[in-house]
Amino acid sequence: MASEPKMTGCEGGRIEYELNRILGIIAMLRSPSGCLWDRQQTISDVGTFLMDEVCEVLDAIESGSLENLKEELGDLLFQVFFMAIVAKEEGNFDIGDIMAGASDKMIRRHPHVFGNLEVETVDEIRKNWELIKSREREDGEKEDSIFQGVPRSLPALRRAFKVSSRAARVGFDWRDAGGVLEKVLEEIGEIRQSLLLGDAVKIEEEMGDLLFSVVNLCRHANVDPDRALRGTVRKFVERFSFMAEKIAEEGKTLKSATMGDMDRLWELSKSLLKPGDIK
Repeated sequence: MASEPKMTGCEGGRIEYELNRILGIIAMLRSPSGCLWDRQQTISDVGTFLMDEVCEVLDAIESGSLENLKEELGDLLFQVFFMAIVAKEEGNFDIGDIMAGASDKMIRRHPHVFGNLEVETVDEIRKNWELIKSREREDGEKEDSIFQGVPRSLPALRRAFKVSSRAARVGFDWRDAGGVLEKVLEEIGEIRQSLLLGDAVKIEEEMGDLLFSVVNLCRHANVDPDRALRGTVRKFVERFSFMAEKIAEEGKTLKSATMGDMDRLWELSKSLLKPGDIK
């Protein structure tokens, strides 16, 4: 059985110093002589910024800038510490409770590292992880649904992926990607019919069904739908910006350019800007 990891004296001292420093800064901001705006913030208020901070971290990762990533991780960490200070002020929990809970959970869910369980593959590790999580839920409050624990506030694409994955664990799933592809084609046919009828409510419903089916297709193809879509959007923005720049060089604007101009320059952007070159 492996022992819990320990920091070296120098490393641990610096981390302890910086931890106390940032908590002290937040405490000062929240004090009567601190910042009026910061004193008024609640956990709910700070929570509204979390998604923005997470997205900025993802952008930094995709940009490949480690300096930017360090800064954005700091911004995200600050939000976590700020909520911990507010919770402590309210007599609920503090940053020590948060870190202790996270450490205990990681040790508990890695018995192949901190215990005597023997595993040979990553798949075995994942299955055991889910089994431990299931037992933890049984020891706590009884769940009414296999979807409990999937946050409603997740972006729709990510939530769809998690919900469909949960359903698949209990056998409610297509056998293979081919079956999902057939469902995607079926949904496209239903959208075509709803568009012909001009039924706005039905169109929205069928669009949702199509998107959910595409997410399932991604899951079966071992593709992260968020990452795939972010890549496509990034590619579109780069190619569109290239097209707009070339149109301007020709003395035109996007409004004055013809569709033929745009198609020509769009195809040029595709030949010059390869996916691997787009950051």
